[in-house]
Amino acid sequence: MASFNRVILVGNVTRDPELRYISSGTAVTDIGLAVNDRRKTASGEWVEETTFVDVTLWGRTAEVAGEYVTKGSPLLIEGRLKLDTWEKEGKKNSKLRVVCDRMQLLSARSEGGRGRGPRPASSRPADEGEGDDPGYTDSPGYEGASSSSGSGDSFGGDDDIPF
Repeated sequence: MASFNRVILVGNVTRDPELRYISSGTAVTDIGLAVNDRRKTASGEWVEETTFVDVTLWGRTAEVAGEYVTKGSPLLIEGRLKLDTWEKEGKKNSKLRVVCDRMQLLSARSEGGRGRGPRPASSRPADEGEGDDPGYTDSPGYEGASSSSGSGDSFGGDDDIPF
């Protein structure tokens, strides 16, 4: 039987990351992510629901998070689910968490300008060949896209995105 374990989340960080290194020298950090969902009930009223997810980041991704991520930062996380189990005082415990494979810092554009404000950083595990560059781009989600309007191939901002 085939299986597939992939998670994509967008939410806000609930606490500042605390970067640490394990004995092999690999960086690791744990963050909390608050993911909001808004839906309409059968009676027609809107309900807000927040899910809190623990996320573990490793290697260069953890280092980038330690440098650029703070409480409240909007993030896109892609990874896989992992179930941790342990026994404490004779009681079995378990916790589901996400092990991050890819992180993308998201930022809101400042008012009154295209492409102004903080730039996003992305990071992938070092074994994917990303190197030390945190992956700055001029426009979120579009590698090499220009922040000026005019050319038909580049997006000038949110107004040009067709969705």
